Amino acid sequence: MSNTIEIQTDDEIVAALEALPRPVVAFANDYPAGHGIARHRHVRAQLLYAAAGVMRVATDRGVWVVPPQRAVWIPAGVEHEIGCAGVVRMRTLYVDPEAIPGLPEACRVVDVPPLLRELILKAATLPPLYDLDGADDRLMRVILDQIETLDVAPLHLPVPTHPRLAPILAALLAHPEDGTGLDAWGRRVGASGRTLARLFVAETGMTFGAWRQQARLLAALTRLAAGDPVTTVALDLGYDSLSAFIAMFRRATGTTPGRYFEVRR
Repeated sequence: MSNTIEIQTDDEIVAALEALPRPVVAFANDYPAGHGIARHRHVRAQLLYAAAGVMRVATDRGVWVVPPQRAVWIPAGVEHEIGCAGVVRMRTLYVDPEAIPGLPEACRVVDVPPLLRELILKAATLPPLYDLDGADDRLMRVILDQIETLDVAPLHLPVPTHPRLAPILAALLAHPEDGTGLDAWGRRVGASGRTLARLFVAETGMTFGAWRQQARLLAALTRLAAGDPVTTVALDLGYDSLSAFIAMFRRATGTTPGRYFEVRR
């Protein structure tokens, strides 16, 4: 059997890759700024790595923003869509769910240490039908070992499903700078602010204030990765000053916006 796949479209390539009798197969593709991949699912789990650019992955359960040098884990069968902020160099590992016992059953953004980064980049250059008794297979087995130890990054925005929260969700995803309080939202959706506060905690595990701040953080990461100035992003997202925005960003990520992207580039 040939170790190359002579098919034209990405969908056909991926379907062929996932059918191969290999525990891990890799796929590399680059996408222009603003590119979107419509909702779909895979029979294998994915480790979707951003070698450059920022990806935004959305499912019915939440939104995950993936900055450079991070990855998102997507379990097998989970419907998702992907958006690209800036030019994205996407490197994907398709993992047989039976290759590792106890794989995560929910999406998550994970830190990618230097060793795994180099392994992913190398894997993307290997022939799809690599030798199961050779060095390529040993490399893939090391990748599986690394996947089991990945640290989760706090770059997830849970999506509430209660109908009373739906208009709030839609408004804040479109305009995260909106500073409307829960009492005012309650008058719009026909519930008290106290009821909405309880619903937010029950549905997302976060207070409304924490959820809105997380929405702003993910929006900021997307825009900063696209090259927008920090001051512009801060003011557009409703912060009174650049220093207030940087303080929020540092609390969430452990560093400043400039340093965050400088390290990952």
